[in-house]
Amino acid sequence: MSMEEKLAKVFKALSHPIRIKIIQSLLSGEKCVCELLQFVEFSQPNLSQHLKILKEAGLLEHRKVGANMHYRIKNEYVNDLLNIAEIFIIESQKTERV
Repeated sequence: MSMEEKLAKVFKALSHPIRIKIIQSLLSGEKCVCELLQFVEFSQPNLSQHLKILKEAGLLEHRKVGANMHYRIKNEYVNDLLNIAEIFIIESQKTERV
């Protein structure tokens, strides 16, 4: 897979508001699926599908703890990526007003 394809996969994984919400929730640390369910307020199958997409894009990793699956951010740069995107949006809005 080329670098362009890998970048597209990451950005595609981040292109859904629910997945952004999941990532933001995990920035504070690892959480089990049961905790994430309360945060995103969606069905477990829906959440599992979103987690799968984020994991396949290399953004999350998981581990089994007893009967529960725990997810965490795989790489600290995910936070930087979201911060840069937010700065981009804020700066873009400033230039639109001028």
